Amino acid sequence: MILDETFMRKLSKFFCTALALTFMAPEYVYAQTPAKKLFGNRPLPAALKPAAHGFYTKGCLAGGVAIPVDGPNWQAMRLSRNRRWGHPELIGIIEQLSYKAKQDGWNGLLVGDISQPRGGPMLTGHRSHQMGLDADLWLTPMPNKRMTYKERENTSAISVLKKGTNFVDQARWTRAHTMLLYHAASFPEIERVLVHPGIKKQLCDTVKGNRAWLSKIRPTWGHHYHFHLRMGCPSGSPDCKRQNATPKKTGCSDGSLDWWFNVEFAPKKKPTKPAKPVKKKPRRELTVSDLPNACQLVLNANAPTLEAATHKPIAAAFVAPEIKLPKYSASNVLKGKPIEASKSKGTPVSSLNASQSAAGFNYVPQGPIPVPTLRPFVQ
Repeated sequence: MILDETFMRKLSKFFCTALALTFMAPEYVYAQTPAKKLFGNRPLPAALKPAAHGFYTKGCLAGGVAIPVDGPNWQAMRLSRNRRWGHPELIGIIEQLSYKAKQDGWNGLLVGDISQPRGGPMLTGHRSHQMGLDADLWLTPMPNKRMTYKERENTSAISVLKKGTNFVDQARWTRAHTMLLYHAASFPEIERVLVHPGIKKQLCDTVKGNRAWLSKIRPTWGHHYHFHLRMGCPSGSPDCKRQNATPKKTGCSDGSLDWWFNVEFAPKKKPTKPAKPVKKKPRRELTVSDLPNACQLVLNANAPTLEAATHKPIAAAFVAPEIKLPKYSASNVLKGKPIEASKSKGTPVSSLNASQSAAGFNYVPQGPIPVPTLRPFVQ
């Protein structure tokens, strides 16, 4: 059979392109692939010295550690997301916060998203959380039982706002909520605690005495199901870009909080004429070339074992029922439920407390578990 000359040229060009791609440098491939797909498919961290590279919305994490699925005063949620990783200093702060809050009436932390094992852009959700320096903690206290894997996937957080308003529900808010946020802001390494403006207003209206810590409580959109810890750049991270310093003022009486309620949340006037639909250009996906140079090394580094990369709690005597984690799959992340009860239609946490004495759910302490003194952070 005689082949057409044009067809032969096209076939030759195809094979040349395929051959070139085979030997092409990984840098070129990375330049064409969204960074979230590359970082989102790494199930374990980079076996490198701990460091945060870049910025909160454009960076990566080396030497990340995982907070244990269970601790004396915490439980990690949405385990299928594999987002319980962070810089060792942040994981240590979360652990210490769990003890401080427990002493002031908070039953225990429900830990949401921290970061992917190597940080970087996420497959779903957050634009930040890329350096292992951000953590979402639910505004719902831990139930009196140890949840199963399935319950952690399906249980939903409850908003602290009164339904249909932007103000805190006084029947739901407790002193323990206030003290939880106070302790979160008390760590010098924590630069911001992001909450809904209604929560900020609640604190401004009720906190007496020392109010200096309120300067770290920053109002933002959402964040009425959970609050967001943001740590500053840690030592050993020379290319970590710092955020602007928070104002020294409490933010309660300088007009900044009023803007939310008088402008942002004010009812919008209906237009006299139907507005023309405006097509928003989709945000360009970040690639590895958009991130600090060190992120390519982080992406390609060897990985430790899960056991070696998991944070060792202070209370070594604590034992919880073992949860068998299924093999990580990026597709499960894409199918996962949000934490909000109004969106996920999941089981509210409060309904789980009735099973406190159910066999197999409560932790088994091996000897006394003392409240620990603060230990130096891993450098």
